[in-house]
Amino acid sequence: MRLVVDASTLVGEMLRDRGLVLFASPHLDLYVPARMWDETRHEVDRRLRIRVGRGLPEAVAARYWEAAVRLKEQSVAEVPEELYEDLKDEALSRLPRDEGDWQVVALALALGADILTADKDFFGCGVATWTVDTLISQLQRRGLSPFS
Repeated sequence: MRLVVDASTLVGEMLRDRGLVLFASPHLDLYVPARMWDETRHEVDRRLRIRVGRGLPEAVAARYWEAAVRLKEQSVAEVPEELYEDLKDEALSRLPRDEGDWQVVALALALGADILTADKDFFGCGVATWTVDTLISQLQRRGLSPFS
């Protein structure tokens, strides 16, 4: 299954054991716009620092960071804007409430991919959307679940 992952979903799942397992599934082809990966890296680091401030041991935070980076390198393809920027106007016309996410829609259109998100701004944009829970359910139903 080919999916473009929006930044908030990528951040959230990179900080969960569930997400680390799911995103490593060989049944998923995951993509992220290059700018979104920069945002994701910054936000994952910020959230881990907050958790350390609340008592998470530094060593545990470091392991999550390393797992997140390894996951991205092995499982999530970062796509440069040049490959989908010609679809910017089309993507913007499909996102009347949040123009900041045009790259996700443009990349999905360019790749013929669905979008993995919990952001309701993507719903109804003309590209199929999946939530993480629904994706896991479908993988389980098809016997492709990475979870035991």
